[in-house]
Amino acid sequence: MITTLIGKTEEAIQMIFDKDSFQENIIGTTHLDAELAPPVMVGQAMLDGEICSVLANNSRRPNPRFRVVYSGILGMEEAYKFSQAIYATIDADKDRPKDKKRPIILLIDTPGNSPGKIEEIVGMTKGTASYQFAIEDARLAGHPVIGMIIGRAVSGGFLCHGLLSDRILALPKEYGTIVHVMPTTSIAVITKIPLERLNELVKTNPVFASGAEYFYDLGGIDEMVKKPEDMRATIIKTVKEVRDLRKQGKGDQLGIWHRGEIGAQRGGRKKRMEAIKKIDEEYQKILPELLK
Repeated sequence: MITTLIGKTEEAIQMIFDKDSFQENIIGTTHLDAELAPPVMVGQAMLDGEICSVLANNSRRPNPRFRVVYSGILGMEEAYKFSQAIYATIDADKDRPKDKKRPIILLIDTPGNSPGKIEEIVGMTKGTASYQFAIEDARLAGHPVIGMIIGRAVSGGFLCHGLLSDRILALPKEYGTIVHVMPTTSIAVITKIPLERLNELVKTNPVFASGAEYFYDLGGIDEMVKKPEDMRATIIKTVKEVRDLRKQGKGDQLGIWHRGEIGAQRGGRKKRMEAIKKIDEEYQKILPELLK
């Protein structure tokens, strides 16, 4: 019986995709460098008979070139390799119609983004930005991008690898999933709010809380997957939903922009839409002056 998929990327791949169909470091006619960014697993696999690209991070593989990249942490090389895999996917399907573009499945189990001094000097932020731009380019090209949280989805690692997906799915806390910007202990240090007070706020405000269920209330997760055995069927269903929404001209219900509305409906973001409305009203007041 599966108790957690943290650190078990290979097992998750076998559960989700058609048996033994995963080909690592191959996407279309592109062969990616196996020596680059060992902690990430990228390649192609079949999902219910359809080819798709798989982008995952494997916390069992450290990066020998960067001491801070271990246990699933995403570094500069990892971000660049993810970018390469996305653009290889776009290139492989460049002649396909938009509604036939292969899905891109992101398997997420990262404790964050923790660059070292060398990475900061060389350009860590450029690496992570390149990956986020690549995901957006894939979505605009018509590729359904589905994020599946199988373990940890923390801070900059999740922002880089998963948050920009068309749809985000997650296993519940019973399987060890963790979703947060930072733990309440760190929030207490930064905000100077006592930890005891933060722990009280967590009970009524999901913004301060750590967990997939809280992030679901905020609209950040589209659907909770009850157990690992349901991941495959849920991802297949979600790919179809993404394609159907695009076909209906409802692309605004995908990606980051719809999440505020969903969070408001679920009661997790009670003031967000009100704040946006007020900002828009103030902007409309000064717009005539700006257009002069």
